[in-house]
Amino acid sequence: MIPYGHQSIDKDDIDAVVKVLKSDWLTQGPNVGGFESVLAQYCGAKYAVAFCNGTAALHGAYFAAGLKKGDEFITAPMTFMATSNAGLYLGAKPVFADVDENGNLDIEKAEKKINRKTKMISVIDYTGRPADLDGFRKLARKNKLVFVEDGCHALGASYKGKKVGSIADMTVFSFHPVKAITTGEGGAVLTNDKKYYERLKIFRNHGITKENFKFKKETDGDWYHEMQHQGYNYRMTDIQAALGTSQMKKLDRFIKVRKKIANAYEKALKDYADLIDLPKGDTKQISSAWHLYVIRLKGLLAKKRGEIFNKLRKAGIGVQVHYIPVYLQPHYRSLGYKKGLCPKAEKFYEGAISLPVYPDLKPKDQNYVIKKLTDILNNG
Repeated sequence: MIPYGHQSIDKDDIDAVVKVLKSDWLTQGPNVGGFESVLAQYCGAKYAVAFCNGTAALHGAYFAAGLKKGDEFITAPMTFMATSNAGLYLGAKPVFADVDENGNLDIEKAEKKINRKTKMISVIDYTGRPADLDGFRKLARKNKLVFVEDGCHALGASYKGKKVGSIADMTVFSFHPVKAITTGEGGAVLTNDKKYYERLKIFRNHGITKENFKFKKETDGDWYHEMQHQGYNYRMTDIQAALGTSQMKKLDRFIKVRKKIANAYEKALKDYADLIDLPKGDTKQISSAWHLYVIRLKGLLAKKRGEIFNKLRKAGIGVQVHYIPVYLQPHYRSLGYKKGLCPKAEKFYEGAISLPVYPDLKPKDQNYVIKKLTDILNNG
């Protein structure tokens, strides 16, 4: 089976992990800080805080933003459910606004959802293509909201000459095996704000700090620490961090290969514009990380998506669908969200199929994917 996404691991990565396994520090050692430094420097951010996975990183970012029970935050439905779930963890209400032609949050639709309860905007870079980051930053400033960017698809992407990770108040990355780089599981939050940085560090470590004490007495020694918030054990291990640091050395090459694959799909499928919509390519201002390559079946063909999907799977191609709009999930229905909330997102979903794109995808395998897909399209 040709998967839609897959990690790329070589001897350097394995050697980096083995070195940690032979060391004294499997966790809470120097490798995590090293990985954070590499990540922050690459993205042009002042601070990076690593987490055990991307969902934990989202939870940490929302906590640092001050999100709490009774608050609302605006986000898009075309995402993995962790983007909105992380707000539910804190008792806040996700408010879904519709998407634009790229599957990203529509800024005009988002603005209409702002009210006195709104605390934060969480914008997703769907498929690795940056959203209107300048526009959302201005909107957040105008309304005194925290601007969080779910960049879990977008490590390595650029917006107006700046790397994703340096623009929003906080940017969240995921290092799941299908992402731009992997740490097995893992995530991080990048920020230029020291206050957010300090809150993130405390949150991932049970809410515990060994500085800026509130109740320390003169008789307390070096053992002393304080739990100042309700935190969690969301720490990344040194094993994960060593793998991540090794992977970061190859990130630009990985992105270059992903772009090449996307360009090959576009060239091969552009003549099928009456049957499918293709994702928009890179521009002078926006460079995608191409985490996903999502085609959208049009018209009557969209009604046959299940049949087409199954034919591709039967041919050994591990296509996928990204995503079922979050509010259509049973749990969200139980919270009162209803079908029809975001019509463009629902229409986007109805025709979407994600084709394979990952650094180790062989040209012959991509050509096979293209041939099988076009055969299906040609035969209706």
